[in-house]
Amino acid sequence: MGVGIAEEKSESEEKVWSFCRMPFWQTSSSNGNANGSSSSSSSSMGNNTVYQQQTQNSQLGERSTVTSTNALFSMAKSLIPTRRRLRLDPPNKLYFPYEPGKQVRSAIDIKNTSKSHVAFKFQTNAPKSCYMRPPEGILAPGESLIATVFKFVEPPENNEKPIEKKSRVKFKIMSLKVKGETDYVPELFDEQKDQVSVEQILLVVFLDPERACPALEKLRRQLAEAEAALESRKKPQEDTGPRIVGEGLVIDEWKERRERYLAKQQVEGVGPT
Repeated sequence: MGVGIAEEKSESEEKVWSFCRMPFWQTSSSNGNANGSSSSSSSSMGNNTVYQQQTQNSQLGERSTVTSTNALFSMAKSLIPTRRRLRLDPPNKLYFPYEPGKQVRSAIDIKNTSKSHVAFKFQTNAPKSCYMRPPEGILAPGESLIATVFKFVEPPENNEKPIEKKSRVKFKIMSLKVKGETDYVPELFDEQKDQVSVEQILLVVFLDPERACPALEKLRRQLAEAEAALESRKKPQEDTGPRIVGEGLVIDEWKERRERYLAKQQVEGVGPT
């Protein structure tokens, strides 16, 4: 019994002495292991928080930079004048003879001044009382046409003087660059909205048909040219080349006339004498 107690005491004493014989750095590291791990974990958490805040600030800064850049780009784009593809004559007005209760006509010369094919389109805020001929089309580089605009003139109200009556009707001409040899379809302007340019907004100006002025004379001349161009388009084109009949057989017009002449001579030769 006493021997067992003595052995237990010797083992405990040996552990104490072995602990005392350990180097100072080893004892301190073992004692502060828990404190060190807790402090390192807290410092790593702090570093992660700081990193996340810096990342968020960087992302916010990038977003603000992109937003400000887009705003500046939009502002600069709005300040840059739109490059015209069409030349209009008159440039910003449509002149109509003032004849209340009647349908009157105006004209405008449209010319493609760009180096590519351009589609154009008319729009008005009064489609029930106005229409254009042609309302749209495609012009080759350097090509021009005279469009005719029809408008019904409302009678004056409130004792207004006829010639002083102002109209709220406006016309807008839009243009779109297209590839050559393209047929016009209404979907062109809907499919490429970002490429459409507003060439001009035309205001309505009334002229006294009884009073001669340069604008009225020019209008009458343009209307006459538009009518002549329309009539020429209605006429069938004369075929000046050789005619092809049957399966690719080319008949010379001179040879055909000669054969007809010889046939006529033969008929006359066999007739009564």
